[in-house]
Amino acid sequence: MFKKLFSKEVILYLIFGVLTTLVDTVVFYISNYTLNIHYIISTCIAWVFAVLFAYITNKLFVFESKTYENLLKEMISFFSLRFVSLLMSLVFMFLLVNILGINELISKIAVNFLVVVANYFFSKLFIFKKE
Repeated sequence: MFKKLFSKEVILYLIFGVLTTLVDTVVFYISNYTLNIHYIISTCIAWVFAVLFAYITNKLFVFESKTYENLLKEMISFFSLRFVSLLMSLVFMFLLVNILGINELISKIAVNFLVVVANYFFSKLFIFKKE
């Protein structure tokens, strides 16, 4: 159990998850605070950059999916499930910012923690599953 909890895959997922979250947060910050783009649109813009980064790092380093014969299917699965997490992010961002009145950046960081966990299970169970 302990070995599986701290497997190479989980550790790499956490490292690249942190880096993906950093990409997401930095792009969100620039979009929302520097360019004054609404936080919902900024969340979508940040999602695009983060998902592209996550797909490449998850495929190559975390789940070591070196096959390319099902690349299109794998990409569609990845982006579709990440789209589910985008919708989840937008709902939680709206609740935290509009309903609870929490700062956009703080809300974004909090929501990212939930999304990282959800995305790991999406990737592990549906996208990069070992045959």
